[in-house]
Amino acid sequence: MRKVKIITDSCSDLNGELMAKYDIDYARMCTVYNGESTPALLTRTPEEFHEFYEIMRAGNRILTTQVPVEEFITVFTKYLEEGYDIVYIACAVKQSGSVNTAQVVSRDLLKKYPDASIFCVDSMNASLGEGLLAIQAAMLVKEGLSAQEVNDRILAIRKNVNEFVTVHSLDALRRCGRVKASAAFFGNLMGIKPILIADADGTQVPIKKAKGRQASFREIVALLKEAILNPEEQTVYVAHADCSQAEVDVLVSLVKQEIPCKDVVVTYIGPIIGASIGPDAVGIWAMGKEVTFRG
Repeated sequence: MRKVKIITDSCSDLNGELMAKYDIDYARMCTVYNGESTPALLTRTPEEFHEFYEIMRAGNRILTTQVPVEEFITVFTKYLEEGYDIVYIACAVKQSGSVNTAQVVSRDLLKKYPDASIFCVDSMNASLGEGLLAIQAAMLVKEGLSAQEVNDRILAIRKNVNEFVTVHSLDALRRCGRVKASAAFFGNLMGIKPILIADADGTQVPIKKAKGRQASFREIVALLKEAILNPEEQTVYVAHADCSQAEVDVLVSLVKQEIPCKDVVVTYIGPIIGASIGPDAVGIWAMGKEVTFRG
C-alpha cells in the first residue's frame, strides 16, 4: 500500500509543534497589507502574532487570499515525487475556495502521476475545527489506513467537530463576508459578546450572545461540555487571537474544571482566520455530537 500524507492549509491554525507531532504539512495562503502579499505562516512566534494583531487593533484591515495554484503544485508535487498519496483537509468551501482550486490542480497532477491518489476534503470547518480533522486524519494514517479510507472516514465525521467561539464583535467577519447573521448580532452594545459555531453547512453563524467577556467564556465551555462525547478520551483545543495570557489561563482553567478531558492544547488563531475574525477572539474545539443546526 502507498504511503499517505496529510496536508491542510493556513486556515487550520495548527502550530509547528502540532504539525511536527502528527506529520502534517500545509499549503500557504497569503495576507495582503499595504499592497504587500505575505505567506500566511502558522509557525510565527508569539511576538510576531502580537505584531500582526496590533495592526488590526489600530484600525487597519488585512486582506487574505486563497492558496495560490503554484503553492498547491509545489506542495502536492513534493509528496507525489516521494511516492505518497495525498489527503488534503481544506477549509470549508463556504469560507474559502481553496478546496476547489486543489481539485483542479489535482486532476492535472494525476496525469503525470497516474498511480497516485489525491483526495481534497471540504472539512466544513475552519481554524482548529479544520485542524482537528487533519489531526484525526493523521492518526488514521498511523493506524495504517489508505488514502481512500482516510478520506471516507473524515467525510463521515466532519460534522462531529464542535466549535464554540466568542468574539468582541462581528464587525470584522461581516466586512469580509465570513459570517451569516441577522442585524441583531452586530455591534458591541453594552458589552454583548456573540458566540459562533460552524453550522451543518460549514458556515460561521452566531447562535447566542453573552453579556461580558467572562460570561462568554463560561458559555462556550458550557456549550462544549454539553456537546462533547467521551471527553476522557479527547484533547480539547483552544485557539486565540492574541488574547492576554491571563484570559487564556482563565479559559483553560474553566475547561479543566468543567470537562474531564484528557488534555487541553492551546495555540494561536493564525493570520487568515485572524484577519477575518479580529483580535481577541477565542474558541474551543472537540469531537462530539453531530452538528445539525443551520443558521
